[in-house]
Amino acid sequence: MLISLAASLFLSLNTAAPSAEGGLDTPKLVAILPASAPTPDGMCVDRNSGELIVTCPNYADQSQPACLLRVKANGEVRKWVEVPVLASTGLACPMGIEQGPDGDFYICDNQGWKGTSAGKSQGRLLRLKIEGDRVVKTTVVASHLEHPNGVRIRDGKIYVTQSLLPDIKDPSGLLVSGVYRFDLDDHDLVVTNTRADKQLICTFVTQNRDCQYGADGLVFDKAGRLFVGNFGDGTLHRISFGKNAEVINNEIWAKNPGQLRTTDGICIDESDRIFVADFSENAVAMVLPDGSIRRLAKSLDGDGADGGLDQPGEPILWNGRLVLSCFDCVTGPDKVNTKHDLPSTLTSLRLPAGAAK
Repeated sequence: MLISLAASLFLSLNTAAPSAEGGLDTPKLVAILPASAPTPDGMCVDRNSGELIVTCPNYADQSQPACLLRVKANGEVRKWVEVPVLASTGLACPMGIEQGPDGDFYICDNQGWKGTSAGKSQGRLLRLKIEGDRVVKTTVVASHLEHPNGVRIRDGKIYVTQSLLPDIKDPSGLLVSGVYRFDLDDHDLVVTNTRADKQLICTFVTQNRDCQYGADGLVFDKAGRLFVGNFGDGTLHRISFGKNAEVINNEIWAKNPGQLRTTDGICIDESDRIFVADFSENAVAMVLPDGSIRRLAKSLDGDGADGGLDQPGEPILWNGRLVLSCFDCVTGPDKVNTKHDLPSTLTSLRLPAGAAK
């Protein structure tokens, strides 16, 4: 199914502009997604074609098989491939995605999302080799992950956030989450989601008792430091490594509840400015290299057809704009979003002056 940019622009021009706070940017619709993709989430840019790849776990309607979409520069969208399911659940739930150096795609299959039929610790880290419009090889890098979410690749290693690690108990009783690190060619690993896992390199405790959800988006800066968002606390942690790639520091680096309430997906530009999807607030923020935070845009509750931020889950820099997927699935007293509604959308913002493309 193809949706043209012209059609998207027609819709955006013939509906009311999305509500925005004074002085903030107004998001613009990029594309309306097909009905087979009711819950878009992670994104990456295909290095070969320049097209945008979007994961769709479809938590809002799991009668729709989980899939990957392709979005062309002219705004055309098509369903690309379905993600191989886990036999025991009959589901795939792709969230974070990253393209490896050989062109394969590494995907967090988050089977444990609330409301799915999956049991405890059935998540996977998948490696998909895709030729044309067909998955020709599926490698399970790791299995029995509790709640895999975001993924990045650096220096031959795969870094994966696990947003929930309930088998690790903190004395406070608060939620523990963490980051796992695997080798690019690992396969058939089985984790325990405990501190016994050698792949678990760092952990976080979410202090916000009203939103017990932990490590989510992650990026590396030019110096090789890892930045991880702790969703419930609305914080960014900065993690530094020693000469043997061991973690030598894990600190809260940026926090400002007035500008950033929750940290979902994040991306970074060449100037080390970090862009953050504020999932609960229907907003997007920018974190400068000094750790200061500035909100860029915020939308009221809506269906996203006018380009408004409809529970943004993931940002990415693409073709000179900041593009965001609208997850539009989770509700609750701390969420601006009040219901799942169609259409499913991608929206975008202008890059702030000086931001690298």
